[in-house]
Amino acid sequence: MTEPQDLPPLAPTQKRWAFAAAALFLIAVGFLGFSLNTGVLRPFAIGWVALQIFGYVGAIRMGRGDFAHPLFKSQVMLHVIALLLLVAIIVRTFQ
Repeated sequence: MTEPQDLPPLAPTQKRWAFAAAALFLIAVGFLGFSLNTGVLRPFAIGWVALQIFGYVGAIRMGRGDFAHPLFKSQVMLHVIALLLLVAIIVRTFQ
């Protein structure tokens, strides 16, 4: 049997983009839990998590595992925009 190969260490920029993606995913999962509990914006919450799963997996596959690939960066920025829209909706609700 062959020995498993060690993966090369991630560059600092790859670590930052991976951390940003993970943080956004955890925010989306947290909002999904809140949404399922209260019933507020349920379709948005379900769709946002699904979009993140398929988007990140596709970007990683097409970027050949590089977290600093421009396609992966654009996925992260897309979800930052979705988070900003969610914050804008919440702020607008309480005004």
